Amino acid sequence: MHRRTLIALATLAAAIAAPAFGQSKEIKIAHIYSKTGALEAYGKQTQTGFMMGLDYATQGSMMVAGKKLVVIEKDDQGKPDLGKSLLAAAYGDDKVDLAVGPTASPVALAMLPVAEEYKKILLVEPAVADSITGDKWNKYIFRTGRNSSQDAIANAVAQDKEGVSIVTMAQDSAFGRDGVKAFKEALKKAKLVHEEYLPPATTDFTAGGQRIIDKLKALPGRKVIFIIWAGGNPFKIADMDLKRHGIEIATGGNILPAMTAYKQFPGMEGAAYYYFGIPKNPVNEAMVAQHYKQFKTPPDFFTAGGFSAAMAVVTALKATKGDTATNGLIKVMEGMSFDTPKGKMTFRKEDHQAMQSMYHFKIKVDPAFAWGVPELVREIKAEEMAVPIRNKR
Repeated sequence: MHRRTLIALATLAAAIAAPAFGQSKEIKIAHIYSKTGALEAYGKQTQTGFMMGLDYATQGSMMVAGKKLVVIEKDDQGKPDLGKSLLAAAYGDDKVDLAVGPTASPVALAMLPVAEEYKKILLVEPAVADSITGDKWNKYIFRTGRNSSQDAIANAVAQDKEGVSIVTMAQDSAFGRDGVKAFKEALKKAKLVHEEYLPPATTDFTAGGQRIIDKLKALPGRKVIFIIWAGGNPFKIADMDLKRHGIEIATGGNILPAMTAYKQFPGMEGAAYYYFGIPKNPVNEAMVAQHYKQFKTPPDFFTAGGFSAAMAVVTALKATKGDTATNGLIKVMEGMSFDTPKGKMTFRKEDHQAMQSMYHFKIKVDPAFAWGVPELVREIKAEEMAVPIRNKR
Protein backbone atom coordinates (compact mmCIF):
# COMPACT_ATOMS: atom_id res chain seq x y z
CA MET A 1 0.00 0.00 0.00
CA HIS A 2 2.78 2.33 0.93
CA ARG A 3 4.62 1.53 -2.31
CA ARG A 4 1.44 2.10 -4.37
CA THR A 5 0.91 5.45 -2.68
CA LEU A 6 4.47 6.48 -3.52
CA ILE A 7 4.02 5.43 -7.14
CA ALA A 8 0.70 7.32 -7.36
CA LEU A 9 2.27 10.42 -5.90
CA ALA A 10 5.23 10.17 -8.27
CA THR A 11 2.87 9.77 -11.23
CA LEU A 12 0.82 12.78 -10.11
CA ALA A 13 3.97 14.87 -9.66
CA ALA A 14 5.15 13.91 -13.15
CA ALA A 15 1.76 14.81 -14.61
CA ILE A 16 1.86 18.21 -12.92
CA ALA A 17 5.47 18.80 -13.91
CA ALA A 18 4.99 17.82 -17.56
CA PRO A 19 3.03 20.92 -18.65
CA ALA A 20 5.31 23.16 -16.64
CA PHE A 21 8.35 21.56 -18.29
CA GLY A 22 6.75 22.00 -21.69
CA GLN A 23 6.04 25.66 -20.98
CA SER A 24 9.62 26.25 -19.91
CA LYS A 25 10.68 25.59 -23.51
CA GLU A 26 8.59 28.55 -24.67
CA ILE A 27 8.58 32.25 -23.87
CA LYS A 28 5.09 33.61 -24.40
CA ILE A 29 4.65 37.26 -25.33
CA ALA A 30 1.25 38.93 -25.68
CA HIS A 31 1.11 41.72 -28.25
CA ILE A 32 -2.02 43.77 -27.60
CA TYR A 33 -2.63 46.50 -30.16
CA SER A 34 -5.22 48.20 -32.36
CA LYS A 35 -5.64 45.64 -35.13
CA THR A 36 -8.86 47.54 -35.84
CA GLY A 37 -10.21 50.93 -34.80
CA ALA A 38 -9.13 54.53 -35.30
CA LEU A 39 -5.41 53.78 -34.92
CA GLU A 40 -5.41 50.57 -36.96
CA ALA A 41 -2.66 51.86 -39.29
CA TYR A 42 -0.37 52.54 -36.32
CA GLY A 43 -1.10 49.15 -34.76
CA LYS A 44 -0.39 47.19 -37.93
CA GLN A 45 2.93 48.96 -38.42
CA THR A 46 3.91 48.16 -34.83
CA GLN A 47 3.03 44.49 -35.33
CA THR A 48 5.07 44.30 -38.54
CA GLY A 49 8.05 45.94 -36.86
CA PHE A 50 7.78 43.77 -33.76
CA MET A 51 7.85 40.51 -35.71
CA MET A 52 10.66 41.78 -37.96
CA GLY A 53 12.60 42.83 -34.89
CA LEU A 54 12.23 39.45 -33.20
CA ASP A 55 13.41 37.77 -36.39
CA TYR A 56 16.41 40.11 -36.66
CA ALA A 57 17.38 39.92 -32.98
CA THR A 58 17.29 36.10 -32.99
CA GLN A 59 18.95 35.78 -36.44
CA GLY A 60 15.83 34.17 -37.84
CA SER A 61 15.57 31.43 -35.21
CA MET A 62 12.84 32.95 -32.99
CA MET A 63 14.75 31.30 -30.13
CA VAL A 64 16.44 32.74 -27.06
CA ALA A 65 18.55 30.54 -24.77
CA GLY A 66 17.01 27.41 -26.30
CA LYS A 67 13.44 28.64 -25.80
CA LYS A 68 11.00 29.43 -28.60
CA LEU A 69 9.41 32.87 -28.69
CA VAL A 70 5.64 32.59 -29.11
CA VAL A 71 3.68 35.78 -29.82
CA ILE A 72 -0.04 35.85 -29.00
CA GLU A 73 -1.81 38.73 -30.74
CA LYS A 74 -4.92 40.43 -29.35
CA ASP A 75 -7.00 43.27 -30.80
CA ASP A 76 -7.96 45.96 -28.27
CA GLN A 77 -9.85 47.94 -30.99
CA GLY A 78 -8.63 51.12 -29.29
CA LYS A 79 -11.04 50.49 -26.37
CA PRO A 80 -9.64 50.90 -22.82
CA ASP A 81 -11.96 48.38 -21.14
CA LEU A 82 -11.26 45.78 -23.80
CA GLY A 83 -7.51 46.33 -23.58
CA LYS A 84 -7.66 45.91 -19.81
CA SER A 85 -9.58 42.60 -20.01
CA LEU A 86 -7.36 41.27 -22.81
CA LEU A 87 -4.22 41.92 -20.78
CA ALA A 88 -5.74 40.20 -17.73
CA ALA A 89 -6.63 37.21 -19.93
CA ALA A 90 -3.13 37.16 -21.41
CA TYR A 91 -1.46 37.11 -17.99
CA GLY A 92 -4.05 34.90 -16.30
CA ASP A 93 -5.33 32.46 -18.92
CA ASP A 94 -2.62 32.43 -21.58
CA LYS A 95 0.13 32.53 -18.94
CA VAL A 96 2.25 34.91 -21.00
CA ASP A 97 5.62 35.88 -19.56
CA LEU A 98 5.32 39.52 -20.59
CA ALA A 99 3.18 41.78 -22.75
CA VAL A 100 3.83 44.48 -25.37
CA GLY A 101 1.48 47.29 -26.42
CA PRO A 102 -0.91 49.00 -26.77
CA THR A 103 -1.33 51.56 -29.55
CA ALA A 104 -3.50 54.19 -27.83
CA SER A 105 -2.67 56.05 -24.62
CA PRO A 106 -6.14 55.68 -23.01
CA VAL A 107 -5.87 51.90 -23.49
CA ALA A 108 -2.38 51.87 -21.97
CA LEU A 109 -3.57 53.81 -18.92
CA ALA A 110 -6.33 51.24 -18.37
CA MET A 111 -3.81 48.41 -18.63
CA LEU A 112 -1.17 49.69 -16.18
CA PRO A 113 -2.92 48.45 -12.99
CA VAL A 114 -3.34 44.99 -14.56
CA ALA A 115 0.43 44.62 -14.97
CA GLU A 116 0.83 45.57 -11.32
CA GLU A 117 -1.89 43.15 -10.21
CA TYR A 118 -0.32 40.20 -12.05
CA LYS A 119 3.26 41.35 -11.34
CA LYS A 120 4.21 40.97 -14.99
CA ILE A 121 6.03 43.33 -17.34
CA LEU A 122 4.11 45.49 -19.80
CA LEU A 123 6.44 46.99 -22.40
CA VAL A 124 4.54 49.99 -23.73
CA GLU A 125 4.85 50.62 -27.47
CA PRO A 126 3.80 53.02 -28.97
CA ALA A 127 1.34 54.82 -26.60
CA VAL A 128 2.79 58.26 -25.86
CA ALA A 129 1.07 59.98 -22.89
CA ASP A 130 3.53 61.17 -20.23
CA SER A 131 1.32 59.78 -17.46
CA ILE A 132 2.13 56.19 -18.57
CA THR A 133 5.66 56.57 -17.22
CA GLY A 134 4.51 59.43 -14.99
CA ASP A 135 1.93 59.59 -12.24
CA LYS A 136 0.11 56.39 -13.38
CA TRP A 137 3.33 54.36 -13.61
CA ASN A 138 4.28 51.25 -11.65
CA LYS A 139 7.52 49.25 -11.58
CA TYR A 140 6.27 46.67 -14.10
CA ILE A 141 5.96 49.30 -16.85
CA PHE A 142 8.72 49.93 -19.39
CA ARG A 143 8.37 52.00 -22.56
CA THR A 144 10.37 51.88 -25.79
CA GLY A 145 8.05 54.41 -27.47
CA ARG A 146 8.80 58.08 -27.02
CA ASN A 147 6.73 60.02 -24.49
CA SER A 148 4.93 63.35 -24.83
CA SER A 149 7.82 65.22 -23.21
CA GLN A 150 10.34 63.86 -25.69
CA ASP A 151 8.05 64.89 -28.54
CA ALA A 152 7.46 68.29 -26.98
CA ILE A 153 11.06 69.15 -26.10
CA ALA A 154 12.23 68.14 -29.58
CA ASN A 155 9.48 70.16 -31.28
CA ALA A 156 10.22 73.15 -29.06
CA VAL A 157 13.73 73.13 -30.53
CA ALA A 158 12.16 73.93 -33.90
CA GLN A 159 9.49 76.40 -32.70
CA ASP A 160 10.84 78.11 -29.59
CA LYS A 161 12.04 81.48 -30.84
CA GLU A 162 11.56 85.07 -29.64
CA GLY A 163 8.55 86.86 -31.14
CA VAL A 164 6.64 83.67 -31.99
CA SER A 165 3.02 83.30 -30.87
CA ILE A 166 1.71 79.74 -30.78
CA VAL A 167 -1.70 78.13 -30.49
CA THR A 168 -1.81 74.38 -29.90
CA MET A 169 -4.51 72.29 -31.53
CA ALA A 170 -4.80 68.86 -29.94
CA GLN A 171 -7.16 65.97 -29.42
CA ASP A 172 -9.07 66.08 -26.15
CA SER A 173 -7.42 62.89 -24.87
CA ALA A 174 -4.55 61.79 -22.64
CA PHE A 175 -2.30 61.90 -25.71
CA GLY A 176 -3.38 65.42 -26.65
CA ARG A 177 -3.45 66.98 -23.19
CA ASP A 178 -0.18 65.42 -22.04
CA GLY A 179 1.39 66.55 -25.30
CA VAL A 180 0.29 70.16 -24.85
CA LYS A 181 1.34 70.21 -21.20
CA ALA A 182 4.82 68.98 -22.08
CA PHE A 183 5.13 71.33 -25.08
CA LYS A 184 4.08 74.28 -22.92
CA GLU A 185 6.70 73.42 -20.30
CA ALA A 186 9.39 73.10 -22.99
CA LEU A 187 8.81 76.58 -24.44
CA LYS A 188 11.19 79.21 -23.08
CA LYS A 189 11.06 82.03 -25.67
CA ALA A 190 7.90 81.68 -27.76
CA LYS A 191 4.52 82.54 -26.23
CA LEU A 192 1.67 80.02 -26.05
CA VAL A 193 -1.45 82.16 -26.40
CA HIS A 194 -4.22 79.52 -26.57
CA GLU A 195 -4.87 75.78 -26.23
CA GLU A 196 -7.57 74.36 -28.50
CA TYR A 197 -8.84 70.86 -27.67
CA LEU A 198 -11.17 69.02 -30.06
CA PRO A 199 -12.85 65.59 -29.94
CA PRO A 200 -10.43 62.88 -31.14
CA ALA A 201 -12.65 61.92 -34.08
CA THR A 202 -13.11 65.51 -35.35
CA THR A 203 -13.37 65.81 -39.14
CA ASP A 204 -14.80 69.34 -39.42
CA PHE A 205 -12.25 71.81 -38.07
CA THR A 206 -14.17 74.97 -38.96
CA ALA A 207 -15.29 75.98 -35.46
CA GLY A 208 -11.99 75.18 -33.78
CA GLY A 209 -10.08 76.75 -36.65
CA GLN A 210 -12.04 80.00 -36.36
CA ARG A 211 -11.31 80.23 -32.62
CA ILE A 212 -7.63 79.75 -33.36
CA ILE A 213 -7.62 82.38 -36.12
CA ASP A 214 -9.37 84.84 -33.83
CA LYS A 215 -6.65 84.33 -31.20
CA LEU A 216 -3.76 84.77 -33.64
CA LYS A 217 -4.77 87.10 -36.46
CA ALA A 218 -4.19 90.43 -34.72
CA LEU A 219 -0.91 89.46 -33.06
CA PRO A 220 2.43 90.82 -34.31
CA GLY A 221 5.36 88.64 -35.34
CA ARG A 222 5.36 85.03 -36.44
CA LYS A 223 2.13 83.09 -35.76
CA VAL A 224 2.05 79.30 -35.56
CA ILE A 225 -0.57 76.60 -35.03
CA PHE A 226 1.20 73.62 -33.50
CA ILE A 227 -0.80 70.42 -34.10
CA ILE A 228 -0.70 67.39 -31.79
CA TRP A 229 -2.91 64.76 -33.40
CA ALA A 230 -3.13 61.00 -33.95
CA GLY A 231 -5.09 59.66 -36.93
CA GLY A 232 -7.51 61.62 -39.11
CA ASN A 233 -6.51 64.72 -41.09
CA PRO A 234 -6.18 67.81 -38.88
CA PHE A 235 -4.43 69.60 -41.75
CA LYS A 236 -7.85 70.35 -43.22
CA ILE A 237 -7.55 73.46 -41.09
CA ALA A 238 -5.24 74.77 -43.82
CA ASP A 239 -8.33 75.10 -46.06
CA MET A 240 -9.33 78.13 -43.96
CA ASP A 241 -6.88 80.39 -45.84
CA LEU A 242 -4.49 80.76 -42.93
CA LYS A 243 -1.90 82.52 -45.11
CA ARG A 244 -4.25 85.51 -45.38
CA HIS A 245 -3.69 86.04 -41.67
CA GLY A 246 0.02 85.21 -41.80
CA ILE A 247 -0.53 81.99 -39.84
CA GLU A 248 1.75 78.97 -40.29
CA ILE A 249 1.18 75.32 -39.42
CA ALA A 250 3.74 73.19 -37.60
CA THR A 251 3.67 69.63 -36.31
CA GLY A 252 5.86 66.64 -35.51
CA GLY A 253 6.59 63.60 -37.63
CA ASN A 254 3.92 61.09 -38.58
CA ILE A 255 3.20 58.02 -40.69
CA LEU A 256 3.87 58.40 -44.42
CA PRO A 257 0.18 58.52 -45.53
CA ALA A 258 -0.41 61.42 -43.10
CA MET A 259 2.70 63.17 -44.38
CA THR A 260 1.22 63.52 -47.87
CA ALA A 261 -0.49 66.59 -46.36
CA TYR A 262 2.96 68.00 -45.44
CA LYS A 263 3.57 68.71 -49.13
CA GLN A 264 1.34 71.77 -48.63
CA PHE A 265 3.89 73.16 -46.18
CA PRO A 266 7.38 73.26 -47.76
CA GLY A 267 9.91 74.56 -45.26
CA MET A 268 7.77 73.55 -42.25
CA GLU A 269 9.95 72.62 -39.29
CA GLY A 270 9.26 70.12 -36.57
CA ALA A 271 10.72 67.09 -34.85
CA ALA A 272 10.23 63.44 -35.71
CA TYR A 273 10.52 60.22 -33.74
CA TYR A 274 11.57 58.37 -36.90
CA TYR A 275 11.81 58.64 -40.67
CA PHE A 276 13.38 55.76 -42.55
CA GLY A 277 15.90 57.94 -44.42
CA ILE A 278 17.35 59.66 -41.35
CA PRO A 279 19.12 57.23 -38.95
CA LYS A 280 22.42 55.79 -40.18
CA ASN A 281 23.13 52.51 -38.40
CA PRO A 282 23.21 48.76 -39.21
CA VAL A 283 19.89 47.97 -37.50
CA ASN A 284 18.00 50.60 -39.49
CA GLU A 285 19.68 49.51 -42.71
CA ALA A 286 18.64 45.90 -42.05
CA MET A 287 15.04 46.89 -41.25
CA VAL A 288 14.71 49.14 -44.30
CA ALA A 289 16.15 46.45 -46.60
CA GLN A 290 13.90 43.73 -45.15
CA HIS A 291 10.79 45.92 -45.37
CA TYR A 292 11.46 46.78 -49.01
CA LYS A 293 12.04 43.10 -49.74
CA GLN A 294 8.84 42.01 -48.00
CA PHE A 295 6.45 44.86 -48.87
CA LYS A 296 8.15 46.87 -51.68
CA THR A 297 7.75 49.97 -49.49
CA PRO A 298 9.87 51.68 -46.81
CA PRO A 299 9.24 51.01 -43.11
CA ASP A 300 7.14 53.64 -41.41
CA PHE A 301 7.02 55.61 -38.16
CA PHE A 302 5.59 52.85 -35.96
CA THR A 303 7.40 50.00 -37.71
CA ALA A 304 10.56 51.31 -36.08
CA GLY A 305 8.81 51.35 -32.71
CA GLY A 306 7.73 47.73 -32.93
CA PHE A 307 11.22 46.74 -34.02
CA SER A 308 12.71 48.64 -31.05
CA ALA A 309 10.37 46.84 -28.63
CA ALA A 310 11.49 43.49 -30.03
CA MET A 311 15.15 44.46 -29.63
CA ALA A 312 14.50 45.38 -25.99
CA VAL A 313 12.69 42.10 -25.28
CA VAL A 314 15.39 39.91 -26.82
CA THR A 315 18.25 41.91 -25.25
CA ALA A 316 16.67 41.44 -21.81
CA LEU A 317 15.95 37.72 -22.32
CA LYS A 318 19.48 37.08 -23.52
CA ALA A 319 20.79 38.82 -20.40
CA THR A 320 18.70 36.56 -18.15
CA LYS A 321 19.57 33.48 -20.28
CA GLY A 322 15.88 32.99 -21.03
CA ASP A 323 14.70 33.27 -17.42
CA THR A 324 11.34 35.08 -17.49
CA ALA A 325 11.04 35.69 -13.74
CA THR A 326 9.70 39.24 -13.52
CA ASN A 327 12.04 40.55 -10.83
CA GLY A 328 15.04 39.26 -12.76
CA LEU A 329 13.86 40.95 -15.94
CA ILE A 330 13.26 44.24 -14.11
CA LYS A 331 16.74 44.11 -12.61
CA VAL A 332 18.29 43.57 -16.05
CA MET A 333 16.11 46.12 -17.86
CA GLU A 334 16.61 49.05 -15.49
CA GLY A 335 19.42 51.04 -17.08
CA MET A 336 19.67 48.56 -19.98
CA SER A 337 20.89 49.84 -23.35
CA PHE A 338 19.85 48.14 -26.56
CA ASP A 339 20.24 48.70 -30.30
CA THR A 340 17.28 49.93 -32.36
CA PRO A 341 16.65 51.39 -35.83
CA LYS A 342 17.12 54.81 -34.17
CA GLY A 343 20.46 53.82 -32.67
CA LYS A 344 21.10 53.12 -29.01
CA MET A 345 18.22 53.45 -26.50
CA THR A 346 18.53 53.16 -22.72
CA PHE A 347 15.78 52.50 -20.19
CA ARG A 348 16.04 55.19 -17.52
CA LYS A 349 16.19 53.49 -14.13
CA GLU A 350 13.87 55.96 -12.40
CA ASP A 351 10.80 55.53 -14.64
CA HIS A 352 11.75 52.90 -17.26
CA GLN A 353 11.32 55.41 -20.11
CA ALA A 354 13.58 54.69 -23.08
CA MET A 355 15.89 57.65 -23.60
CA GLN A 356 16.46 58.20 -27.30
CA SER A 357 17.32 60.61 -30.08
CA MET A 358 14.76 62.74 -31.90
CA TYR A 359 15.17 64.44 -35.27
CA HIS A 360 14.71 68.14 -36.05
CA PHE A 361 13.50 68.29 -39.66
CA LYS A 362 12.49 70.71 -42.39
CA ILE A 363 9.96 69.61 -45.01
CA LYS A 364 11.16 69.37 -48.60
CA VAL A 365 8.87 68.69 -51.53
CA ASP A 366 10.34 66.04 -53.82
CA PRO A 367 8.28 64.81 -56.83
CA ALA A 368 9.75 61.32 -56.34
CA PHE A 369 7.84 60.96 -53.05
CA ALA A 370 4.09 61.07 -52.37
CA TRP A 371 4.74 62.72 -48.99
CA GLY A 372 6.58 65.80 -47.75
CA VAL A 373 10.12 64.62 -47.09
CA PRO A 374 11.50 65.48 -43.62
CA GLU A 375 15.09 66.49 -44.25
CA LEU A 376 17.32 66.27 -41.21
CA VAL A 377 18.32 69.59 -39.70
CA ARG A 378 20.04 67.88 -36.80
CA GLU A 379 19.80 64.90 -34.47
CA ILE A 380 18.63 65.94 -30.99
CA LYS A 381 20.40 63.43 -28.77
CA ALA A 382 18.93 61.99 -25.58
CA GLU A 383 21.45 63.77 -23.37
CA GLU A 384 20.40 67.16 -24.82
CA MET A 385 16.80 66.73 -23.68
CA ALA A 386 15.98 67.38 -20.03
CA VAL A 387 13.04 64.96 -20.03
CA PRO A 388 11.25 65.32 -16.66
CA ILE A 389 10.84 62.34 -14.35
CA ARG A 390 7.12 62.51 -13.53
CA ASN A 391 6.46 59.36 -11.52
CA LYS A 392 6.26 59.08 -7.75
CA ARG A 393 8.83 56.37 -7.25
